[in-house]
Amino acid sequence: MTTVRTPTPGDDAPPTEDAPPTGKARKSTKARVLDVVRWVAILLVIGFAAKSLASNWHEFWHTLADVAWQSSVLSLVALMVSILVSVWGWQVLVDHLGGKPVGYARGAQICLVGSLGKYVPGSVWAYLLQMELGRKAGLARARIFTGSLIQLGLGVVSALVVSLLAAPALFSNSPRAMWLFVLIPVGLALLHPRILSWGTSLVLKILRRPPLAEPLGWGVVLKAFGASMGAWVFQGVHLWLLANSVGAPGFNGLILCIGAMAVAMTVGTFAFILPSGVGVREVAQVAVLTASGLTVGQATAFAVASRVMFTVADLLTAGFAALAAKVAARRPAEVDAA
Repeated sequence: MTTVRTPTPGDDAPPTEDAPPTGKARKSTKARVLDVVRWVAILLVIGFAAKSLASNWHEFWHTLADVAWQSSVLSLVALMVSILVSVWGWQVLVDHLGGKPVGYARGAQICLVGSLGKYVPGSVWAYLLQMELGRKAGLARARIFTGSLIQLGLGVVSALVVSLLAAPALFSNSPRAMWLFVLIPVGLALLHPRILSWGTSLVLKILRRPPLAEPLGWGVVLKAFGASMGAWVFQGVHLWLLANSVGAPGFNGLILCIGAMAVAMTVGTFAFILPSGVGVREVAQVAVLTASGLTVGQATAFAVASRVMFTVADLLTAGFAALAAKVAARRPAEVDAA
């Protein structure tokens, strides 16, 4: 269903949402400048990601020297799967918000390449880059921003639920973590489609953006929430495969690692001043890993290795997504030419 939106400052297209570019019209000077700005932004965030990778590379390889290569490879694969599952949840939300369907290939390019902006201090850059990449693909910025906003809320609530798996370790190291029991029921209540739709429209109104064109339903909320839960599970498997290589965590450690990743990533999300929550995420990981039987040195090493693998996974999935989107875009042209 095509919806009409209110133009927002900076839009360079007619008010009809998701109007696809013709590809034949000559680009205006403004459009060419925006293209250059997008490429500069992408190169900038890739540079920050590469810097983050290089700063921890020596310690990363030193840690992996004690880990079987099979465990390292499977750990990276689990991490990439978690990212791809999360993208599916994001795509479900964006497709529900009206306009032409995004499609997984194009959606992954917008979501993953844009997400690299989190490596620039101030995580707001990820959302700005996603909106610009979406605009380049013919999608309204408001639609991309709204999808990312709703996914953030769902991700936080699902992380709070999953974090209960690490409750014993969290409470023994930080009694103040009892606030989880207060936030979880409140968060789950806020996931009711009517409340979530009202809250999202309110935030959009405050940001001077159009409200939701269509209320959220149980189907889309449960799909996106399930995708977030699945992503936490795979991230926990990623950490467990590293830690289990030294023979300490076992099955109970797997449960703790899943909860630990949910806590760590959520804390990192709200440490928006730091690039990708640097430092904050590792504190939560170390606290849970030490409770599962690892020494502080081992836990710290695996936390650093996890951060580097996250950067590698982000770069690989973003690169694959960009390539897949280009291939998918060429197929219609090849069919028309035939």
